[in-house]
Amino acid sequence: MPVEPLSQKEVEDRLAKLPGWSFEGDRITRSYRLGSHLAATAMVVHIAQVQEELDHHSDLTLGYNTVSLAVSTHSAGGVTERDLELARRVEELAPGHGAQ
Repeated sequence: MPVEPLSQKEVEDRLAKLPGWSFEGDRITRSYRLGSHLAATAMVVHIAQVQEELDHHSDLTLGYNTVSLAVSTHSAGGVTERDLELARRVEELAPGHGAQ
């Protein structure tokens, strides 16, 4: 069964519970600042583990001390429940890495 994208209102309502996340076009995005490059790298590895567990992957960018995500369900052409679940899981792990 194909996954349907959520409406803009549904996405915005759900993002109200995920501070720092934005709805941009057909994806949700968030950037984190960390204390060092090593801390950012560790967070990327942790996010990759969650993505493998969920079998759902984002565009994930590692900077010197930053981590950025852009999440959408390409096959649905927009943001789905799967994307919001990934965002929620990333939000749960971020404080453990000292991410802001």
